[in-house]
Amino acid sequence: MIPLNIFFQEPDPDRWIKFDRYPRRLIRRIIRGRHQPGGVMMVALNLMKGLDKLNIPYRFNNFKYINKHPDELACIIGKPQLLFEREWKNPILFGAGIFSHPVDCPDIFYKYPNLKKILVPGEWMKQMFKPFYGSNVISWPVGIDTQKWHPDIKLANKQFDFLIYDKIRWEHNHYNNTLILPIKDHLLSAGKTFSIIKYGSYTHAELMQKIAVSKAVIFLCEHETQGLAYQQILSTDTPILAWERGGMWQDPSYYPHKVQFEPVSSVPYWDEQCGLKFKDAKDFRSVLNKFCDKQKKNGFAPRNYILKNLSLEVCAQKYVEIVQSIIAGKL
Repeated sequence: MIPLNIFFQEPDPDRWIKFDRYPRRLIRRIIRGRHQPGGVMMVALNLMKGLDKLNIPYRFNNFKYINKHPDELACIIGKPQLLFEREWKNPILFGAGIFSHPVDCPDIFYKYPNLKKILVPGEWMKQMFKPFYGSNVISWPVGIDTQKWHPDIKLANKQFDFLIYDKIRWEHNHYNNTLILPIKDHLLSAGKTFSIIKYGSYTHAELMQKIAVSKAVIFLCEHETQGLAYQQILSTDTPILAWERGGMWQDPSYYPHKVQFEPVSSVPYWDEQCGLKFKDAKDFRSVLNKFCDKQKKNGFAPRNYILKNLSLEVCAQKYVEIVQSIIAGKL
């Protein structure tokens, strides 16, 4: 197979004076320690891990090569500055990990006529993009490292019944009063033990430590485009009780003044093996009992779902099939 041409770079512009990004990068490393890959970087890293497992060749950020071969497909993972700031002569597959909504660039296919397809992480996001870009949008999730996120990390004797994963990003005070605190109160009244982890303030190692001592996870997030964290949890064979708020896309940069789209999902990749969902604090009470009963009967198999649908190999193979279809003119 012809090697894929994969490109990814984090945006790191000069801020105050020319070339100041380099000392700022060094200072960040000294103060904050080693950089932990963000969601979009994980898309690039996990795609390449999956390709390695399938023994599929690729070039990474080989700009010299791609400039000399303008007929070959360039696979730009993101972020969008890599597309916007360079002059690409090649046909382009763009995504996943692009801008949040087409209103940011409604004429992208006019500006970049060599752009063939755009990838977005999940189906509801595809439906949000579809009125703007039509059939040029494809839903594709990146794979989960099922060897790293493995049931072997779990301890035999679990300290907690639940780990509450708090990824509520907007109106947190409101949801703390109307959702989180009622959930905690009901868990305590039901005799359930729990710990908490908050999005943005942990490392992967810390999340693993929390999962290792927890029987299950309560996942709280308004909506996810893919949801790598909850899928990593499922890969450890830990079932999830998920808040499925539904309704409108809530990003305050867009809603309600620029974009009103529904429905969204907190767990866009999911089936009955993964766990159960609840709508609000009131619904949580009845769903908790059902969840615990099913868990006692070993009624969940979340890792099976991940292995079948979201492993590194499965998702990398889907990516390759998209690339091959574009090259063959079938997409």
